[in-house]
Formats: sequence, structure tokens, C-alpha cells
Amino acid sequence: MTDLIATNRNIAILGMGATGLSVARFLTSLGKPFVFADSRTEPPRLAEVSEHYPNVPVVLGPFTEDLLLGFDSVVVSPGIALDQPALVAAQQQGVKLLGDVELFLEHASAPVIVITGSNGKSTVTKLVGEMAAASGLTVGVGGNLGTPMLDLLDHSNQLYVIELSSFQLELVSDTRGAIAGLLNISPDHMDRYAGLQQYHAAKHRIFRGASQVIFNRQDALTNPLLSVGVKLCSFGLNKPDLGSFGVLEENGESWLACGLQPLIRTSEVAIKGRHNQANALAALALGQAAGLEMNAMLQTLKTFRGLPHRCETVATLDNVTYIDDSKGTNIGATVAAINGFGDHERRNLILIAGGQGKGQNFAELQAPVAQFVKLVALFGQDAELIASALVGVAPVQHFDSLHSAVEAARGAAEPGDIVLLSPACASFDMFSGFEERGRSFQNAVTAVAA
Repeated sequence: MTDLIATNRNIAILGMGATGLSVARFLTSLGKPFVFADSRTEPPRLAEVSEHYPNVPVVLGPFTEDLLLGFDSVVVSPGIALDQPALVAAQQQGVKLLGDVELFLEHASAPVIVITGSNGKSTVTKLVGEMAAASGLTVGVGGNLGTPMLDLLDHSNQLYVIELSSFQLELVSDTRGAIAGLLNISPDHMDRYAGLQQYHAAKHRIFRGASQVIFNRQDALTNPLLSVGVKLCSFGLNKPDLGSFGVLEENGESWLACGLQPLIRTSEVAIKGRHNQANALAALALGQAAGLEMNAMLQTLKTFRGLPHRCETVATLDNVTYIDDSKGTNIGATVAAINGFGDHERRNLILIAGGQGKGQNFAELQAPVAQFVKLVALFGQDAELIASALVGVAPVQHFDSLHSAVEAARGAAEPGDIVLLSPACASFDMFSGFEERGRSFQNAVTAVAA
């Protein structure tokens, strides 16, 4: 392939996945030449690159330390860690590293809402997008969720709602007046970060340059350290202060509220579970910050049923509900799901979990499992790690497949119980991704119902 140093092209794109290809389309639209590089010798989308960019130089294989020294700027895909020697050397020599977020924010001509968090960010992003559409706006929704953000750029859009991962935030230094929401922080991607503090720092980059900030007052790790003049609004499942969002109890009913004003009964919200009430409150706070119509937002809450594999109700069999939370790929997500569906009167959950643990500490599952879970059905690569953390906490059984775990859960469940697939792990030991794992769960539920 081509030696990057010998080219006259001053922009390199690292990574030939969805983000890298969206950057290529964007730079092509601006008439800017670039070079592709990917550390894999056979990237899955190499044929697509060859077809659409036959004249673009491509370098494949592990990055050498001097690979990028001849460039002015390098657009780094979020899957590439910034501590790689080639990137460290480039920065030391004054090469500018940036991601698609910076390119997007520089060229977006409409207001932008950016959303991050360890859990719930896809649901909130999609929900705010639906609220904006219901308010009559033309809205672009994407980022880490769905469509790459550079592909959303269009002068007809009146608002952008963008989900950002911690990886995408690592290079962000200025959100250029965006409305920024940080939903929650719990340990995730500990196989990439040195610890929670480094992960926390990446998430908090979303506040840099924001015009308005939405945070979770019940999660101290989301509390922003900001200069005076930035508008703040909090949400939480407790009673809200004036101007913030929370939950009120009136006449024996629970309401989502803003300050002292009840807005909608929690029973009317289509997405279920207490954690989804928090997501709904975050969406209301973000929507209000963007000037969306309150009535349109409340109507959306009555109809929005969430995203596939995110606490999705699959079926109710003999008064037992089966919930697909395959997107629960970290402990924080699983804790939220357990707490969200747990019955405070009795242990009503059968939890199906397991997969690739990503270096997490599964002891954090102990308290919610002890309170709400009657049986833990484990499968996958790190099942034993989870089991060792739950000794004496709840009954644990091991299975060689997700299907056999579902069969056992069906046999153990009693009327009123919930069978919850929320793995607390990545899926790549047995599946192509959380979507395939979720479909496998749903197929298993259909099979046991037959």
C-alpha cells in the first residue's frame, strides 16, 4: 500500500468503520483530499472503501510510531485508543488529533443537543428526537446511536440531537454552545480506561463550551464544575426543586413534575421501569432547554415505547413478563434495570446475565440482587466471575446457552414474576453484538411459549 509520509495529503482518517467512512464522505463533500489508515490488515469495509474511493491512498496494518508525522490533522475513529504510540508521537510533533464530533459541531448550522451517560443515552436521544418532531421541528438524530453525525448535516434541520460515547468525547474541547446532558456515570469500558476517574473525565468533556447543562442530581458523579453564566437544570426521581424535574406524589398517584407543577402520571408513560422515568425526566429537561412544546413532549411520553433490546417487553406468559435488556452491557445498566423492575414487597426477578465482563467488579450487583432477584441464571465467558461475586446473595445456576437459561427461568417463574435478560456484559463471546443476543432471547421466549 501507500506510504503516508510520501503523500501530499494533509488529513488522515484513522479507522475504516462507520465513523471513518462518514468522515470520508464529509471531507469529499468539501473537496478535501485525505488518506485512510486502519490497524487491521483486512478491515470488514475495505471493499466499500476501494469501490467508492479508488484513488485514495490506504495504509493497513499496525500503526508505526512515525506513521502520522507528515500530517496537519488526523481524524481518529472512536474505537482507537489515544494512548497508541503513533498518536502520542503525532501529538508531540504538533499534529492535530480530532474526532467527528469537532467536525460536526463546527459545521452544524442549527442548535445542538448532546447527550451522554453510562446508561440510557440511546433511549433519551431517541425520545428527545421524537419530542422535537412532535413539536413540528425538522430534526437530525444520531451520533453514537444510528446515523453517524456527519451524515446528518443538512441546512434544512432545525435541531440536532446527538448521542456521544466517552470515546467520542475524549477529543472534545468545546461543544460550541450546545445543550449538554449527562445522565449518569457508572464504571464501564474499564478495559480501555485506567479507572473510573479517567472515564469520568472523558464524560465531563461534554460540558466544555455548553450553553445549558442537564445533570442527574441523584448521581454526584454527574455534577458539573462550571463557570458562572451556564444555565443548569437537574433531574431525579425525588421531589424536584423549583425549575428542576422530578417525581411528586399527589392524591396517592405518582407524577413526573417540573418544580411544583405535575406534568404527567407515571402510569401514563409508555416506557416502563423507574429507570425509564428518570430517562423521561432527562428528556423533558433537555427538551425544555431547547424550547420544545411541553404538550408535544408529554404526548410523546404516552406513545414512545423505547428502543429494541433496551428493557423491551417481549411477552407475558402465564402472568410472567419477559424483558429483553440485551443492551445492558455493563453493571450500571443491569443495576438500573433490576432496580427499575424490582418489587419492594418480594423478590420478583429472575435475572439472566453473562458474557464478556470487560474487567468490571461484579460485587456491585450484590445489593440489588439481594433485594429483588430470586434466581440468577448465568451463561457465557465470565459467568464464573459473576457467580463468585454473588455467593450467598441469591441462588445461582449455570447454563451453556441463552436458550437453556430461558427454559430454566420459565420453569422457575411464578405468576407476577419478571424474567429479565440484562447481561451486565458484552456479547462478543457468543454473539455478533447485543442485537443478536436480544433476538436469540426473544426466539427462546417464543420457543418456551410453544
